[in-house]
Amino acid sequence: MMNKFINCFIVIIISILLSDNFFAQSSFQSDSFKILFYNTENFFDYFDDPFTNDNDFTPKGIKHWTKNKYEKKRNNLYKIFVSAGSSEPPCLIGLCEIENDYVLKDLLYNTPFAKYNYRYIHKNSPDERGIDVALLYNPLMINVIDYKYFQVKSELNIKLKTRDILYCKLKFSDIDTFHFFINHWPSRRGGQKKSEINRIIAAKILRNKIDSLFEINVNPKIIIMGDFNDEPDDISLTEYLKVKKINANIKSNELYNLSKITENSNANGTIKYQSNWYVFDQIIVSGNLLNSTERPYIAPDSYKIINNDFLMTEDEKYTGYKIFSTYSGYKYQGGFSDHLPVSILIKF
Repeated sequence: MMNKFINCFIVIIISILLSDNFFAQSSFQSDSFKILFYNTENFFDYFDDPFTNDNDFTPKGIKHWTKNKYEKKRNNLYKIFVSAGSSEPPCLIGLCEIENDYVLKDLLYNTPFAKYNYRYIHKNSPDERGIDVALLYNPLMINVIDYKYFQVKSELNIKLKTRDILYCKLKFSDIDTFHFFINHWPSRRGGQKKSEINRIIAAKILRNKIDSLFEINVNPKIIIMGDFNDEPDDISLTEYLKVKKINANIKSNELYNLSKITENSNANGTIKYQSNWYVFDQIIVSGNLLNSTERPYIAPDSYKIINNDFLMTEDEKYTGYKIFSTYSGYKYQGGFSDHLPVSILIKF
Protein backbone atom coordinates (compact mmCIF):
# COMPACT_ATOMS: atom_id res chain seq x y z
CA MET A 1 0.00 0.00 0.00
CA MET A 2 2.84 2.38 0.92
CA ASN A 3 4.66 1.64 -2.37
CA LYS A 4 1.47 2.38 -4.30
CA PHE A 5 1.12 5.70 -2.51
CA ILE A 6 4.76 6.63 -3.22
CA ASN A 7 4.42 5.72 -6.90
CA CYS A 8 1.28 7.84 -7.20
CA PHE A 9 3.03 10.77 -5.51
CA ILE A 10 5.99 10.51 -7.91
CA VAL A 11 3.66 10.49 -10.93
CA ILE A 12 1.94 13.66 -9.67
CA ILE A 13 5.25 15.46 -9.11
CA ILE A 14 6.57 14.48 -12.54
CA SER A 15 3.34 15.67 -14.17
CA ILE A 16 3.67 19.06 -12.49
CA LEU A 17 7.32 19.41 -13.49
CA LEU A 18 6.58 18.52 -17.10
CA SER A 19 3.67 20.91 -17.44
CA ASP A 20 4.14 24.10 -19.47
CA ASN A 21 2.54 26.10 -16.67
CA PHE A 22 5.13 25.05 -14.11
CA PHE A 23 8.02 26.14 -16.28
CA ALA A 24 6.24 29.37 -17.16
CA GLN A 25 5.73 30.10 -13.45
CA SER A 26 9.34 29.22 -12.70
CA SER A 27 10.47 31.95 -15.09
CA PHE A 28 9.35 34.42 -12.43
CA GLN A 29 12.61 33.56 -10.69
CA SER A 30 14.70 34.73 -13.64
CA ASP A 31 17.11 37.56 -12.89
CA SER A 32 16.91 38.92 -16.44
CA PHE A 33 14.33 39.57 -19.14
CA LYS A 34 14.92 39.73 -22.89
CA ILE A 35 13.07 42.43 -24.85
CA LEU A 36 12.79 42.27 -28.65
CA PHE A 37 11.70 44.63 -31.41
CA TYR A 38 10.99 43.54 -34.98
CA ASN A 39 9.73 45.14 -38.17
CA THR A 40 7.87 42.19 -39.70
CA GLU A 41 7.77 43.58 -43.28
CA ASN A 42 4.13 43.59 -44.30
CA PHE A 43 2.56 40.99 -42.05
CA PHE A 44 -0.73 41.07 -43.96
CA ASP A 45 -3.53 38.54 -44.04
CA TYR A 46 -4.68 37.45 -47.51
CA PHE A 47 -8.14 39.07 -47.42
CA ASP A 48 -9.04 42.35 -49.09
CA ASP A 49 -9.82 45.13 -46.60
CA PRO A 50 -12.00 47.71 -48.42
CA PHE A 51 -10.96 50.44 -45.95
CA THR A 52 -7.18 50.23 -46.49
CA ASN A 53 -4.79 50.08 -49.43
CA ASP A 54 -3.87 46.40 -49.02
CA ASN A 55 -4.64 45.37 -52.60
CA ASP A 56 -1.08 44.17 -53.28
CA PHE A 57 -1.39 41.60 -50.49
CA THR A 58 -4.33 39.60 -51.79
CA PRO A 59 -4.38 36.51 -54.03
CA LYS A 60 -5.30 38.68 -57.05
CA GLY A 61 -2.91 41.48 -56.12
CA ILE A 62 0.41 42.25 -57.78
CA LYS A 63 2.28 40.18 -55.16
CA HIS A 64 -0.13 37.23 -55.41
CA TRP A 65 -0.34 36.99 -51.62
CA THR A 66 -1.99 33.61 -51.02
CA LYS A 67 -2.96 31.67 -47.93
CA ASN A 68 0.12 29.45 -48.28
CA LYS A 69 2.47 32.44 -48.48
CA TYR A 70 0.76 34.07 -45.52
CA GLU A 71 1.01 30.94 -43.37
CA LYS A 72 4.69 30.54 -44.23
CA LYS A 73 5.24 34.15 -43.13
CA ARG A 74 3.35 33.52 -39.89
CA ASN A 75 5.41 30.40 -39.15
CA ASN A 76 8.64 32.22 -39.98
CA LEU A 77 7.82 34.87 -37.37
CA TYR A 78 7.23 32.21 -34.75
CA LYS A 79 10.62 30.68 -35.59
CA ILE A 80 12.34 34.04 -35.09
CA PHE A 81 10.72 34.73 -31.74
CA VAL A 82 11.56 31.32 -30.33
CA SER A 83 15.14 31.37 -31.58
CA ALA A 84 15.66 34.88 -30.15
CA GLY A 85 15.00 33.64 -26.63
CA SER A 86 16.76 30.99 -24.62
CA SER A 87 14.29 28.45 -23.26
CA GLU A 88 11.27 30.48 -24.41
CA PRO A 89 10.54 33.61 -26.50
CA PRO A 90 11.44 37.07 -25.15
CA CYS A 91 8.94 38.12 -22.50
CA LEU A 92 8.07 41.27 -24.46
CA ILE A 93 8.09 41.76 -28.24
CA GLY A 94 7.43 45.07 -29.96
CA LEU A 95 6.26 44.80 -33.57
CA CYS A 96 5.54 47.01 -36.54
CA GLU A 97 4.00 46.47 -39.99
CA ILE A 98 1.17 44.42 -38.48
CA GLU A 99 -2.08 44.59 -40.44
CA ASN A 100 -4.70 43.68 -37.84
CA ASP A 101 -5.93 41.56 -34.93
CA TYR A 102 -6.43 38.56 -37.20
CA VAL A 103 -2.73 38.05 -37.93
CA LEU A 104 -1.77 38.51 -34.27
CA LYS A 105 -4.34 36.01 -33.03
CA ASP A 106 -3.32 33.56 -35.75
CA LEU A 107 0.35 33.89 -34.78
CA LEU A 108 -0.28 33.47 -31.06
CA TYR A 109 -2.98 30.79 -31.09
CA ASN A 110 -2.51 28.76 -34.29
CA THR A 111 1.23 28.07 -34.13
CA PRO A 112 3.33 26.40 -31.42
CA PHE A 113 3.41 29.88 -29.85
CA ALA A 114 0.07 28.89 -28.28
CA LYS A 115 1.75 26.91 -25.49
CA TYR A 116 3.30 30.11 -24.10
CA ASN A 117 -0.08 31.84 -23.59
CA TYR A 118 1.14 35.22 -24.79
CA ARG A 119 -1.24 38.16 -25.15
CA TYR A 120 -1.14 41.23 -27.35
CA ILE A 121 -1.97 44.93 -27.49
CA HIS A 122 -3.02 46.39 -30.85
CA LYS A 123 -5.20 49.07 -32.42
CA ASN A 124 -5.72 50.03 -36.05
CA SER A 125 -3.90 53.24 -36.96
CA PRO A 126 -4.61 55.89 -39.66
CA ASP A 127 -1.90 54.47 -41.93
CA GLU A 128 -3.28 54.26 -45.46
CA ARG A 129 -1.85 50.78 -46.01
CA GLY A 130 -3.35 49.58 -42.74
CA ILE A 131 -0.08 48.66 -40.99
CA ASP A 132 0.26 49.21 -37.26
CA VAL A 133 2.49 48.72 -34.23
CA ALA A 134 1.70 46.10 -31.60
CA LEU A 135 3.04 44.51 -28.44
CA LEU A 136 3.23 40.82 -27.49
CA TYR A 137 3.85 39.93 -23.86
CA ASN A 138 3.94 37.04 -21.43
CA PRO A 139 1.26 37.72 -18.77
CA LEU A 140 3.03 35.46 -16.28
CA MET A 141 5.97 37.85 -16.28
CA ILE A 142 4.35 41.16 -17.20
CA ASN A 143 1.31 42.96 -15.84
CA VAL A 144 -0.22 45.64 -18.06
CA ILE A 145 -1.16 48.65 -15.93
CA ASP A 146 -2.19 50.97 -18.74
CA TYR A 147 -1.73 51.59 -22.45
CA LYS A 148 -2.55 54.37 -24.91
CA TYR A 149 -2.02 55.23 -28.57
CA PHE A 150 -0.76 58.66 -29.63
CA GLN A 151 -1.56 59.79 -33.15
CA VAL A 152 1.26 61.33 -35.17
CA LYS A 153 -0.29 64.41 -36.75
CA SER A 154 0.51 68.08 -37.21
CA GLU A 155 -0.91 71.25 -38.72
CA LEU A 156 2.31 71.39 -40.73
CA ASN A 157 1.20 68.34 -42.71
CA ILE A 158 -2.51 67.66 -42.46
CA LYS A 159 -2.18 64.91 -45.09
CA LEU A 160 0.16 62.86 -42.90
CA LYS A 161 -1.41 59.49 -42.13
CA THR A 162 1.03 57.24 -40.38
CA ARG A 163 1.37 54.77 -37.56
CA ASP A 164 0.37 55.71 -34.02
CA ILE A 165 2.89 55.53 -31.18
CA LEU A 166 1.96 52.86 -28.64
CA TYR A 167 2.58 53.65 -24.97
CA CYS A 168 2.42 50.88 -22.36
CA LYS A 169 2.87 51.10 -18.60
CA LEU A 170 4.03 47.64 -17.51
CA LYS A 171 5.11 45.95 -14.31
CA PHE A 172 7.66 43.12 -14.49
CA SER A 173 6.94 40.27 -12.06
CA ASP A 174 5.51 42.77 -9.56
CA ILE A 175 9.02 44.19 -9.13
CA ASP A 176 9.41 47.34 -11.22
CA THR A 177 7.24 49.57 -13.38
CA PHE A 178 8.42 50.48 -16.89
CA HIS A 179 7.16 52.91 -19.52
CA PHE A 180 7.43 51.49 -23.05
CA PHE A 181 6.94 53.30 -26.36
CA ILE A 182 6.64 51.32 -29.62
CA ASN A 183 7.30 53.35 -32.78
CA HIS A 184 7.22 53.13 -36.55
CA TRP A 185 8.04 56.61 -37.79
CA PRO A 186 7.17 57.89 -41.31
CA SER A 187 9.22 56.43 -44.14
CA ARG A 188 11.86 58.05 -46.32
CA ARG A 189 9.64 57.87 -49.38
CA GLY A 190 10.49 60.82 -51.59
CA GLY A 191 13.99 61.10 -50.15
CA GLN A 192 15.55 61.39 -46.69
CA LYS A 193 15.64 65.20 -46.56
CA LYS A 194 12.25 65.81 -48.13
CA SER A 195 10.52 63.38 -45.75
CA GLU A 196 12.52 64.37 -42.66
CA ILE A 197 9.88 66.82 -41.43
CA ASN A 198 7.44 63.92 -40.91
CA ARG A 199 9.86 62.12 -38.59
CA ILE A 200 10.52 65.37 -36.75
CA ILE A 201 6.76 65.64 -36.15
CA ALA A 202 6.82 62.12 -34.63
CA ALA A 203 9.88 62.99 -32.53
CA LYS A 204 8.21 66.12 -31.12
CA ILE A 205 5.06 64.21 -30.14
CA LEU A 206 7.07 61.46 -28.46
CA ARG A 207 9.33 63.97 -26.67
CA ASN A 208 6.26 65.72 -25.28
CA LYS A 209 5.08 62.44 -23.75
CA ILE A 210 8.56 61.75 -22.35
CA ASP A 211 8.69 65.20 -20.72
CA SER A 212 5.31 64.53 -19.11
CA LEU A 213 6.62 61.30 -17.59
CA PHE A 214 9.66 63.06 -16.15
CA GLU A 215 7.42 65.75 -14.67
CA ILE A 216 4.94 63.50 -12.89
CA ASN A 217 7.18 60.53 -11.97
CA VAL A 218 10.33 60.17 -9.90
CA ASN A 219 13.01 58.55 -12.06
CA PRO A 220 10.64 56.82 -14.50
CA LYS A 221 12.15 53.78 -16.22
CA ILE A 222 11.64 54.42 -19.92
CA ILE A 223 12.33 52.14 -22.89
CA ILE A 224 11.68 53.38 -26.44
CA MET A 225 11.92 50.97 -29.35
CA GLY A 226 11.00 51.04 -32.99
CA ASP A 227 11.80 51.46 -36.63
CA PHE A 228 12.59 55.19 -36.78
CA ASN A 229 13.48 55.31 -40.49
CA ASP A 230 16.38 57.48 -39.34
CA GLU A 231 19.76 56.57 -37.89
CA PRO A 232 20.94 57.37 -34.35
CA ASP A 233 22.84 60.51 -35.45
CA ASP A 234 19.99 62.04 -37.47
CA ILE A 235 18.43 65.24 -36.12
CA SER A 236 14.97 63.76 -35.54
CA LEU A 237 16.54 61.68 -32.76
CA THR A 238 19.37 63.89 -31.52
CA GLU A 239 17.80 67.37 -31.68
CA TYR A 240 14.06 66.75 -31.39
CA LEU A 241 13.77 63.57 -29.34
CA LYS A 242 16.93 64.72 -27.51
CA VAL A 243 18.61 61.34 -27.39
CA LYS A 244 22.25 61.30 -26.32
CA LYS A 245 25.16 58.98 -26.91
CA ILE A 246 26.32 56.95 -23.93
CA ASN A 247 29.15 58.70 -22.13
CA ALA A 248 30.84 58.77 -18.72
CA ASN A 249 28.32 61.26 -17.31
CA ILE A 250 25.00 59.42 -17.43
CA LYS A 251 22.03 61.38 -16.09
CA SER A 252 18.90 59.56 -14.93
CA ASN A 253 16.50 62.02 -16.60
CA GLU A 254 18.10 61.89 -20.05
CA LEU A 255 17.56 59.46 -22.94
CA TYR A 256 20.42 57.35 -24.31
CA ASN A 257 20.62 55.38 -27.52
CA LEU A 258 21.92 51.83 -27.14
CA SER A 259 21.84 51.27 -30.89
CA LYS A 260 25.25 51.43 -32.44
CA ILE A 261 27.57 49.35 -34.58
CA THR A 262 30.96 48.57 -33.04
CA GLU A 263 33.95 46.50 -34.12
CA ASN A 264 32.58 43.62 -32.06
CA SER A 265 29.03 44.02 -33.35
CA ASN A 266 27.31 40.97 -34.75
CA ALA A 267 25.86 42.81 -37.79
CA ASN A 268 26.44 45.80 -40.05
CA GLY A 269 22.98 47.27 -39.54
CA THR A 270 19.29 46.38 -39.30
CA ILE A 271 18.35 47.08 -42.92
CA LYS A 272 20.28 47.07 -46.19
CA TYR A 273 19.49 49.24 -49.20
CA GLN A 274 21.55 48.36 -52.24
CA SER A 275 25.11 48.14 -50.86
CA ASN A 276 24.54 50.32 -47.77
CA TRP A 277 23.56 49.22 -44.28
CA TYR A 278 21.50 51.41 -41.90
CA VAL A 279 20.52 51.21 -38.24
CA PHE A 280 16.83 52.15 -38.36
CA ASP A 281 15.69 49.70 -35.65
CA GLN A 282 16.75 51.12 -32.33
CA ILE A 283 16.27 50.84 -28.58
CA ILE A 284 16.58 53.94 -26.40
CA VAL A 285 16.50 53.98 -22.58
CA SER A 286 16.42 56.47 -19.73
CA GLY A 287 19.71 57.00 -17.93
CA ASN A 288 18.54 55.51 -14.63
CA LEU A 289 18.56 52.08 -16.30
CA LEU A 290 22.27 52.37 -17.12
CA ASN A 291 23.50 52.51 -13.52
CA SER A 292 25.41 49.24 -13.01
CA THR A 293 25.16 49.53 -9.21
CA GLU A 294 21.36 49.56 -9.30
CA ARG A 295 18.67 47.12 -10.37
CA PRO A 296 17.00 46.92 -12.81
CA TYR A 297 20.01 47.49 -15.06
CA ILE A 298 20.60 47.46 -18.81
CA ALA A 299 24.23 47.13 -19.84
CA PRO A 300 25.27 49.70 -22.50
CA ASP A 301 26.38 46.81 -24.73
CA SER A 302 23.09 44.96 -24.18
CA TYR A 303 21.70 46.00 -27.58
CA LYS A 304 22.02 43.19 -30.13
CA ILE A 305 21.15 42.93 -33.79
CA ILE A 306 19.99 39.37 -34.35
CA ASN A 307 21.39 38.05 -37.61
CA ASN A 308 21.08 34.29 -37.36
CA ASP A 309 22.22 32.44 -40.47
CA PHE A 310 18.67 31.63 -41.54
CA LEU A 311 17.87 35.39 -41.59
CA MET A 312 20.60 36.12 -44.14
CA THR A 313 21.27 35.21 -47.75
CA GLU A 314 23.98 35.88 -50.29
CA ASP A 315 23.79 39.26 -52.00
CA GLU A 316 24.58 38.41 -55.60
CA LYS A 317 24.13 41.97 -56.88
CA TYR A 318 25.95 44.05 -54.25
CA THR A 319 28.25 41.34 -52.80
CA GLY A 320 28.42 40.10 -49.25
CA TYR A 321 25.17 39.22 -47.52
CA LYS A 322 21.72 40.75 -47.36
CA ILE A 323 18.62 40.09 -45.28
CA PHE A 324 16.46 37.17 -46.38
CA SER A 325 13.23 39.09 -46.93
CA THR A 326 9.76 37.93 -47.91
CA TYR A 327 9.98 39.73 -51.25
CA SER A 328 12.78 41.20 -53.33
CA GLY A 329 10.84 43.85 -55.21
CA TYR A 330 7.89 41.88 -56.58
CA LYS A 331 9.75 38.57 -56.57
CA TYR A 332 8.61 36.25 -53.79
CA GLN A 333 11.52 34.73 -51.83
CA GLY A 334 9.73 33.19 -48.86
CA GLY A 335 12.03 34.82 -46.32
CA PHE A 336 11.35 36.59 -43.05
CA SER A 337 11.56 40.39 -43.32
CA ASP A 338 13.65 43.14 -44.86
CA HIS A 339 14.71 44.17 -41.33
CA LEU A 340 16.65 42.33 -38.64
CA PRO A 341 15.26 42.07 -35.10
CA VAL A 342 17.01 43.84 -32.22
CA SER A 343 17.01 43.02 -28.51
CA ILE A 344 18.19 44.10 -25.08
CA LEU A 345 18.48 42.34 -21.74
CA ILE A 346 17.13 43.82 -18.50
CA LYS A 347 18.86 42.53 -15.37
CA PHE A 348 17.03 42.45 -12.03
